[in-house]
Amino acid sequence: MLVEKRFNACSVERKTSETCIRIELKNDGEGTFTGSTRMGFFDHMLKTFCKFSTLSLKVESFEVDSQIDLHHGVEDFGIVLGTAFRELLDYSQLARFGYAVVPMDEALIVASIDLSGRPFLNYQVRFETERVGEFPIELFEEFFKSFVSNAKITLHLVQLYGKNSHHIAEACFKSFAIALRSAINESGSIQSTKGMID
Repeated sequence: MLVEKRFNACSVERKTSETCIRIELKNDGEGTFTGSTRMGFFDHMLKTFCKFSTLSLKVESFEVDSQIDLHHGVEDFGIVLGTAFRELLDYSQLARFGYAVVPMDEALIVASIDLSGRPFLNYQVRFETERVGEFPIELFEEFFKSFVSNAKITLHLVQLYGKNSHHIAEACFKSFAIALRSAINESGSIQSTKGMID
């Protein structure tokens, strides 16, 4: 994996026998999404993530062996995005914690985040359909697993209510992004009794 870090931006490229993905993540407060994974609903969720986190994301390259399935592409995207997030931000200078409770019609999702330096995912989200459009909905858990593992954060994503898969997924990404936006606010001091973030 290639990582290039600049003042407020980080580019990450990952090449395997199944994927070639390159992205740029910026902490610019703009929240823009450019480029495409060519997976319409996934792009919609990434755009939502950018809008509500205020982080900007550019998909510079996305080549995936989609004849097998979309699993590797979504999983690897989570890896590069999580890596870029971890490299871009100094957790020891940030608020560290963030949470959000987001409704979308009948759906209600809670997200709670700790920029702990330790990866942990509690994913309690249930969908009543297998797909939204052509996108396999089970891949969202793989995305969050990959992001959390490589960003080295704790994320609890819990569904309180919901029936419509589109609403549930969108509320997940909105709550995740809003919680993240709170956690990345500058603190001016290390938010740990240990005096360090692991």
